[in-house]
Amino acid sequence: MDSLVVLIPLLPFIAGVLIATGGLTGQLKGEDSETQTAFIANWAINMSCLIALTLLGADLLHKNTGGLSLGSWLSSDDLNIEINFITHGFNVSLAALFSLILSIILRFSVNYMHREAGFHRFFAILSLFASAMLLLVLSGNAVGTFFGWEIAGLCSYLLIMYAYQRPVATVNATRVFVTNRLGDIGFILGISLSIAWTGSVNWLDLKTLVADLSTSEATAIALCFSLAAFTKSAQVPFTPWLSRAMEGPTPSSTVFYGSVMISAGVYLVCMLEPLFEKAPFAMAVLIVFGAITALHSYWVGLTQTDVKSSLAYATSEQLGLMFVECGLGYWSFAIWHLCAHAIVRCYGFLTAPSLMHNVKDNPIKPINPAIAKLQWAYTASLQRFWLDQLADWMLVRPIRRLAHDLSYFDEHVVDQMMGMPTPTINTISSLAEFEEKLLGAHPEHTQNPFSNGSGIAGKITSGFASIMHWFEDRFILRGIGKDALNMGRKLGRTANKFELLVLRPRYLVLFVLTTLLLAF
Repeated sequence: MDSLVVLIPLLPFIAGVLIATGGLTGQLKGEDSETQTAFIANWAINMSCLIALTLLGADLLHKNTGGLSLGSWLSSDDLNIEINFITHGFNVSLAALFSLILSIILRFSVNYMHREAGFHRFFAILSLFASAMLLLVLSGNAVGTFFGWEIAGLCSYLLIMYAYQRPVATVNATRVFVTNRLGDIGFILGISLSIAWTGSVNWLDLKTLVADLSTSEATAIALCFSLAAFTKSAQVPFTPWLSRAMEGPTPSSTVFYGSVMISAGVYLVCMLEPLFEKAPFAMAVLIVFGAITALHSYWVGLTQTDVKSSLAYATSEQLGLMFVECGLGYWSFAIWHLCAHAIVRCYGFLTAPSLMHNVKDNPIKPINPAIAKLQWAYTASLQRFWLDQLADWMLVRPIRRLAHDLSYFDEHVVDQMMGMPTPTINTISSLAEFEEKLLGAHPEHTQNPFSNGSGIAGKITSGFASIMHWFEDRFILRGIGKDALNMGRKLGRTANKFELLVLRPRYLVLFVLTTLLLAF
């Protein structure tokens, strides 16, 4: 039965590739092909769900051995990273739950996305995401989990900017993508420290090798993985990205930020239970940040005026409570809380489009009068405690100023030292000048003192550029006729058309997918 685990993430991946290939080649295009796309995506995830439930049943009957290894992926000295999967316990249960939720959401999406311009693109990305999440929870080592972690983040980025013609969608998608990369730093550091101090990245080995770690080593690894978990699960100070992610369609918001991907941070912490048990400081960090997030999200949620934002902050509030439960040592309770929350939140997001109909004639629950009188608290809640502005002030603006200073240093210091010789400038513009001469124009030349070159490097570069300029003037420019220029213009227009074709979104998606496949 253990060998069935391979098919669970593989089938949605194949479906995503088939839909993407069909869309790029024109085989799946427009409303006429929606039925085929929906069939491929739903058939794949339904089969994955059926296999996951079968594997769960076999685990409950003690028929599974607990793991499956397909061989070595990377071997270097004493380090050996396998392609392996976990086939028992919490991982299989979560895979069965996630695959069931994904099956429901994909079925819901068929009608919801009907006649949308990006119908086929949506199902290709969502199928790839399903494969990534199932790989994330079933992988037997941290590297495999990280692959699923990254692919899920990429799919999140692509679906937030589903309406890529809207500037708000693209800006929010980029902001979310960059924020989650901060968590990736913690994940990579955690993997690196695990290799350095335990010599393994297998989850089961890490649980047993924790006993050989000192408290400081265990704390360092736990804090690194905590950073990754806090970022992925939208804990303070990373909470603002969750509201920005609501730009995507409702089905993607449900699966990403309501029930499945948003839970990956809590899953990661639960997988490392023995490690955190040996790191009391890391447990305290879970409690503090989880409690702050729960209070922050509850307070901000009181003033949200749209249903998706309200659900988003309700989600981060519940996840904060889960981190508090993990920090207090209630691991089993946190796992049950995670599973129950995923089901409830999935239902909440899927019913969001019909909320106005469902709450018709229902009075709004009044807020506590004592809280209603706190005008400063109301303002802070509306501004979401200025976390987004604080991030701009602490990170975005300093980086922009640093980039400006580096540009100034490059222009006024490095270029001054290296020199910029006159023939170099003439060489760059020589073709344009020659064409102007053919047309009868006589452009005026202005001498820039800086262009004469200075320093040893500048003199050497100036001499070399003079030789190249003489060669170009004697053997290239004087041998060019009008026919060659016309041909050059035609080639230029052809190159521009090819560039515009390559930059179309579907070809960019193909490039990204090809890169990921090569990485595997």
